[in-house]
Amino acid sequence: MSNPNEHEAVMTLQRRTLLSLAAAACATPLPAPLRAQTNFPNRPITLLVPFGPGGIADLTARAVAEGMAKALGQAVVVDNRPSAGSIVASLAVATARPDGHTLLLMSNGHAVSAGLIRKLPYDTLKAFAPITTLGFFDLGIFVAAGSRFATLGDAVALAKANPGQLNVGCIAVGSTQHLAVKLFETVAGVDVLAVPYKASPAVLTALLSKEIDLAFEIVGPMLPHVSGGTVKALAVTSGLRNPALPDVPTVAQAGIAGYDVASWNALAAPAGTPAAVIERLGAAAREALAAPATRDKMARLGMRLQGSTPAQLQALLTAEVQRWAAVIRAAKIEAE
Repeated sequence: MSNPNEHEAVMTLQRRTLLSLAAAACATPLPAPLRAQTNFPNRPITLLVPFGPGGIADLTARAVAEGMAKALGQAVVVDNRPSAGSIVASLAVATARPDGHTLLLMSNGHAVSAGLIRKLPYDTLKAFAPITTLGFFDLGIFVAAGSRFATLGDAVALAKANPGQLNVGCIAVGSTQHLAVKLFETVAGVDVLAVPYKASPAVLTALLSKEIDLAFEIVGPMLPHVSGGTVKALAVTSGLRNPALPDVPTVAQAGIAGYDVASWNALAAPAGTPAAVIERLGAAAREALAAPATRDKMARLGMRLQGSTPAQLQALLTAEVQRWAAVIRAAKIEAE
């Protein structure tokens, strides 16, 4: 370009244009998913629990929520919304904005409900973004002190010799406890009389009064009665001995190979929640699980805390949905 002044003017215009474009790029709002990833959390998080206060799920949620709040710098508020099939809390999360500020305490009850309820208002396997497992807790097979059964093998022997004569208590039809009894029948090759009650205290009362021979119940609430000597644990239902009952065999160790049932709790968010948000929530939850105070508290309730990746939780949920659907069909329980 022959004119130096003209060349300088062009260069100045180019520089101004580039600066204007850069400024415009900086001023352009980030897409919503990116804003959520870079500014999360920006308000308190709500953790919906589909069970009432005071139970294992609620206590787990509150212990983890406290630890997550410290890690995230925002309050994590537990909101109890109990309902049949966990539907009320689950639907609220499934339809919430997928920004990580509304979470669900998921459990094996979600897997059971998928087979028990014909028309759930959401797809259990697709409506939620898995975050992490929180922990696993066993059921136990209990007898009253002074029972004629010293071992689980004694009870199985009687059941095989007298089909339909062994009375086994549990809570409501379709509960994890009830389905654990039905699975036990299949794996052990016995025919027992499952006697459902409305709630766990009624199961305990029936056991102590010898109205039932055995009870299938969550370990945690039964521990005071075991330590008090009014109840004896014959076996725990998972594949590992329970740390709160180290001398009690698993069902498999007691001679029923292939039987393994454990309830579990986990965290999930609405489907579509950004991966970076899921990652941060998972890291905060696993940090909470690793806290010694949390581990000690939950161990006293017979729970084994264990985090996971989102993929591992999705695989667990998928496998549990398939497993319990098969048990429900075998037990000829009609879907509602």
